[in-house]
Amino acid sequence: MPANLTPQYFEAERHYKSATTPEEKIQALEAMLALMPKHKGTDHLQADLRHKIAKITEEAERKLATSRKNFNIHKEGAGQVALIGMPNTGKSLLTASLTNVVPEIADYPFTTKSPNVGMMPFENIQIQIIDMPAINMPESRIWANNIFRNADLLALVVDLTNNPCEQVNSILSELEKMGIVPALSGKDAAASSLRERKMLIIGNMSDIDIDGEGFKSLAHEFKGRLDSISVSAADKLNLEELKRQLFAHIDIIRVHTKSPGTRVDLNNPVILKKDATVREAAAAVHKDFASRLRYSVVWGSGKFEGQRVGPEHVLHDNDIIELHVSG
Repeated sequence: MPANLTPQYFEAERHYKSATTPEEKIQALEAMLALMPKHKGTDHLQADLRHKIAKITEEAERKLATSRKNFNIHKEGAGQVALIGMPNTGKSLLTASLTNVVPEIADYPFTTKSPNVGMMPFENIQIQIIDMPAINMPESRIWANNIFRNADLLALVVDLTNNPCEQVNSILSELEKMGIVPALSGKDAAASSLRERKMLIIGNMSDIDIDGEGFKSLAHEFKGRLDSISVSAADKLNLEELKRQLFAHIDIIRVHTKSPGTRVDLNNPVILKKDATVREAAAAVHKDFASRLRYSVVWGSGKFEGQRVGPEHVLHDNDIIELHVSG
C-alpha cells in the first residue's frame, strides 16, 4: 500500500534534515509523525520515526547526565506517580496538598521548570509523587520521556472549568508523540514501538466546577477507557479518595509477614505486585526462602483464618502470611 505522504510531511522532513539541536530534530520528527497518513502502508515508517525520536532522546539524556542534569528520578517508596498536565491546572498545588514538598506556585503558565518530588503518605506506606512541568513545554520533552516510560502511574491533571476533555486529548496526543499510550488502548503497541502505561484522570478545581458539569463531561467521554476522579487541591476536597485511587492504580499489594510464634507488625509491609504468590512473597523477605519454603499459613484471603496454603497461592492486599521454611 503506498504511503501517500503529503507536501507538508516532506516540508517537516526538510526541517528535520536541517535541524542542528536534539530539540529541533525531535520537534520535526513529531511533526512528520503527526502529518503522516495512518494506515498499514505507513506502519513501518511510523515505527521508524518513533525509534528515531527515542534514540535522539536517549542520546540527549546521556549528554545531560554528563553535565549533571540527569532527570531520571530514582523510585522510592511503594510506587511512583507522575502528575502530567497543561499549564495552570493546579499540579503543583495538588502536589503540595498530597506531600511534604513545597513547590513554586503561581497563576501564570510554566511555573514548574523541572520535576518536584515528594512522598505521599497512605496508611502504612509512602507513594512517590512527581510534579512534572507542563507537557507542552518544549524543553521538557527530552527528560520527561524517560520519567513517563518508567513511572508506575501517569496521572493526567486537568482543569474542570476549561474544556477538560480537550485537555485530556491534548495530553494523550503529546504522550503518543513520545511513544506512550494508555494501557488497554486497543493500539498494537508491540508492532508500532508504543509503550502502554497505566493512567488516571484527575479533574482538579471541583470547588469552581460547582454544578459538576466539567467532571460529568469528562467521565462520560472517557468511560471504559480511563478512570477519573474529581478533586479540589485548593480546598482539599476528595483528596483521601484520590490517595486510595492512586494506590489502587499502581497495582500493588501490601503483605504482612510473621515468624511462627510471633506477633505481626502491621507498620512495615512487604510491597508486591498485584496477584503475587506466596513464593514471591517468600523471595522478597529473603532470597533463600523461596527454595526453602515448606508451607505457609495465611490470614485474610483464605476461606478461613489461618489457612495452610501452597507456594502458588495468590495473595491479596493486607494478607498476613506465616512462612515455614526448612532449616
